[in-house]
Amino acid sequence: MKISKDTKILIIGLGLIGGSYAKSLTEKGYFVGALDTDSNVIDYALKNGIVKCGKTLPTREYIADFDLIIFAVYPHTILEWIKKYQQFIKGNALIFDVTGIKSCFIYELQEILRENLEFVGAHPMAGRESSGIENAAAEIFLGANYIVTPTEKNTAGAIETCKELGKILGFSNISVLSPEKHDETIGFLSQLTHCIAVSLMTCRDMKAMAEYSGDSFRDLTRIAKINDEMWSELFLLNKDKLLSQMDLFKNSFNTLYDLIKSGDREKIQEMMKLSTRERELFDLAKGD
Repeated sequence: MKISKDTKILIIGLGLIGGSYAKSLTEKGYFVGALDTDSNVIDYALKNGIVKCGKTLPTREYIADFDLIIFAVYPHTILEWIKKYQQFIKGNALIFDVTGIKSCFIYELQEILRENLEFVGAHPMAGRESSGIENAAAEIFLGANYIVTPTEKNTAGAIETCKELGKILGFSNISVLSPEKHDETIGFLSQLTHCIAVSLMTCRDMKAMAEYSGDSFRDLTRIAKINDEMWSELFLLNKDKLLSQMDLFKNSFNTLYDLIKSGDREKIQEMMKLSTRERELFDLAKGD
């Protein structure tokens, strides 16, 4: 499928990411409809021109009108929805998602999906500290990374359409990973960093610290303002891979702890120099 201005796109779940998808696509002239269980969210999206149409309950007449369906809800909700309502989707429609964890549900979903439908996993590496459609913004995708997570069941055409959507939304780097490699990578780059931020903010009483903090602490703990419902589910769905990444961090942290405790300045400096080199390589790879 080639995405055109005639392609009708349905966003299921109008939170921050789903709402930002809808806002970006609508601003670019695409026909975007929505489905969300909260009538207030649908009303807000319609009133502010984020979508052309919206419903709180799926019906065959409504769902069958769309060519491309994007799930912006939790993994278990995607599975439940497909089991109940996939008969409403028109044949040869494409289905994508935005979830931060893949291997726990993609294979089951593809097994139960009708033969004339295709699902391709995708993960927009973008967000904000604040959730909800009222914080949706098209610009959060500009310059960000977008990961496509196909399986052997996916066709080349559907994978290309998923990439095309990323380009339309403004992502600067579009990559492809297996669901398993995605989950391992995200366990380190995203989930572990949120674990560190949460741990920092909860390891001591922070009320008296705000007037003394500098940019380094604020930058490091920005993501500690966290959607507990979403992130706790993501942590547990990716439990084994996340725990292995936490072990890597613990080992490195304990090494630095022991060096400081023993007063080994030379080894501390070696570790800092390695850190500096790795960050410089990271910046070069990112294009900073």
